[in-house]
Amino acid sequence: MKELLGSPGTVSGLLLRIGQCAFAAASIGVMVSANGFSSYTAFCYLIASMGLQLLWSFGLACLDIYALRRKKDLQNPVLVSLFVVGDWVTAMLSLAAACSSAGVVVLYARDLEFCKAQENLPCRRFEISIILALGTWLVIAISSHVMFWTLASV
Repeated sequence: MKELLGSPGTVSGLLLRIGQCAFAAASIGVMVSANGFSSYTAFCYLIASMGLQLLWSFGLACLDIYALRRKKDLQNPVLVSLFVVGDWVTAMLSLAAACSSAGVVVLYARDLEFCKAQENLPCRRFEISIILALGTWLVIAISSHVMFWTLASV
């Protein structure tokens, strides 16, 4: 069986999981530091989605560390199918949360110019948090793709 770049139990797989954790944590941190984010449902959904992504990625990063230290093979069909389903679910949730939040920001900042009228609304922080959430989705999409092909080769 050919080992793919980013497969579970490899250094590249661990780096993908650490990237997911870092982007998700940064997105949460920036959004929580913005005043008034809790008034908007889409931003609360973004926080919840990134929190789930953070927990999922951290758990799999710990599993990768364990596999690397103990020289265990994680190329088990049942385990890889669990990774595939988990990655696809969290990827879809992350994309949906980032897109819905981006829609709110575009509506308020560009269409209604609400951000110019409300000086105390931190629209830039909302935008940065959404960009970080899209970065999280990009990394999880790569990981999901790798897991799919790993499952096909197991």
